[in-house]
Amino acid sequence: MAMETIHPQTQIGLVSLTVADFGRSLPYYQGSIGLKLLRQDGNVVQMGVGKRPLLELVEQPEAMLPRGTTGLYHFALLVPSRLELAKTFKNLVDSKTDLGGFSDHSVSEALYLSDPDGNGIEIYRDRPPEEWPRQNGRLQMNTQPLDLQSLMGELNGRSPQWQGLHPDTKMGHIHLHIRDLDEAEDFYCNKLGFERIMRYGAAAGFVSAGGYHHHIGLNSWAGQGAAAPPANAAGLRHFQILLPTQTALDTVKHRLQANNLSTESHHDGLFLHDPSQNRILLKVK
Repeated sequence: MAMETIHPQTQIGLVSLTVADFGRSLPYYQGSIGLKLLRQDGNVVQMGVGKRPLLELVEQPEAMLPRGTTGLYHFALLVPSRLELAKTFKNLVDSKTDLGGFSDHSVSEALYLSDPDGNGIEIYRDRPPEEWPRQNGRLQMNTQPLDLQSLMGELNGRSPQWQGLHPDTKMGHIHLHIRDLDEAEDFYCNKLGFERIMRYGAAAGFVSAGGYHHHIGLNSWAGQGAAAPPANAAGLRHFQILLPTQTALDTVKHRLQANNLSTESHHDGLFLHDPSQNRILLKVK
């Protein structure tokens, strides 16, 4: 019997990070990235677009991002069009924000950077699904240089006033450092119900819901068998997986129970950890 997959409308939601200093993080996320401060309660802030929270920052002075551990590789903000990606790129250049790279993945075009604590960020736009390359029916992603001249051509020589990320921006996917790829794929696919899309080399893979190119990237580039970061480290606290209905959430919950995986009830949903100790909140969007 084929295993039931997770609901096709499943998405990635808010990502929660520990940072060391709001004094540097808030100006960065507001000015360079273009998120708005939605609410603050002591050492916790939520940032997003419109009224939609996308990112939670928890300030913990002197927190440092460890190397060679599991955790966040990057979170990825999906803008609604190539024009919006061009506007974002222009703001990053104008604000003299350090960029880590630019890539054309055939299914998407992406900008890469890191926040002041070293947390990885991707900002990208999707190509229409009918343009996504396939081989023998399987979706193909690759990495080529991004044509920045063509991207900036979207602006037609104009210099639009930067007003932040477009209100339709959402959390498109998350990419995680994990300790073992086979183990991680087993958890996210056979336990949670995501679909395997492809592997990238021997140490990275991509899984998704509903035929998307990927909602979760997985890699063991930090080292096979990498340990989890210490509790007081900068970096990933948890991320949300959003289910469209309570029935869809209950289906996942029952599958987790059938596999003897422990969860922690939350007023908003269920907390659990993947085998690499990356913390997840399953909730209804």
